Amino acid sequence: MNLNQVTLPVNDMDKSTAFYRNLGFTQIVDTPHYARFECPEGDSTFSLSLENSKLACGAVIYFEYEKLDEWVKELQAKDFIFTQQPTDQRHLWREAVLHDPSGNKIKLYWVGDNRINPPWRVEMRS
Repeated sequence: MNLNQVTLPVNDMDKSTAFYRNLGFTQIVDTPHYARFECPEGDSTFSLSLENSKLACGAVIYFEYEKLDEWVKELQAKDFIFTQQPTDQRHLWREAVLHDPSGNKIKLYWVGDNRINPPWRVEMRS
């Protein structure tokens, strides 16, 4: 089994697609109500779905990049606003936080091998 994608709700498709392209993702589907993006590395994708109702964000999307601090500086030079600068977390990740135009929370982070193999890893199967 493999995770196919994550779809985020947005309330303005034009602003949202521009935001994610400016973050460095390649847009591969473009319709008035749905957009899909490829990540610059690997084969992961994510999508945006236009919602006409008021959004109540409960999801957080994470994008991992080894040179996190450099990436954040590049994005700040493009006028991206961060609510948290790159910060070492107690769960061994270094992460920065910003929001897309629809209010979805985005965490840019670097963790390396600890993402899959943290010191507290357990394996539970049924």
